[in-house]
Amino acid sequence: MHTDSSLLIDAPLDRIYRMTSDLIRWPAFLPHYRWVRWFEGGPDEGIVEMAAMRGAIPIKWVSEFRREGGTPGHPPSLWFRHLSAFTKGMEVRWIYEQSPEGVLVRIDHELEFRWPLLAPIANPIIGDFMIGWVAPRTLSTFKKLLEVER
Repeated sequence: MHTDSSLLIDAPLDRIYRMTSDLIRWPAFLPHYRWVRWFEGGPDEGIVEMAAMRGAIPIKWVSEFRREGGTPGHPPSLWFRHLSAFTKGMEVRWIYEQSPEGVLVRIDHELEFRWPLLAPIANPIIGDFMIGWVAPRTLSTFKKLLEVER
């Protein structure tokens, strides 16, 4: 399963990255997020539990997390690997691409489902129903916050 959500944000890359990589503040920024809790590590890498709402459905997951790049020649990115539940093994990467119009922020989700026979049923639920609802709301909320602050 592969999903890709992206949105162009008209704000400076460093400001976008600072806000979107500040996981502990996601519930303050994003109304559909219930909490983010660090199990180990700190703001740059570690194990984190995240909880959100998919409409009226509560969802949560535990991920390994790290900030990457942000040095000359290596644009910043965020990397997650889900460690539990149905999405165990899913890799998520936030990619930031500067353009003349702003910064394209893309969230890629990649999952090889552990039970291949159930994949035709699970992939649409995980990909379309869950990720396809949460990721675009996350990006559009960050866009509104960042473009208002200009």
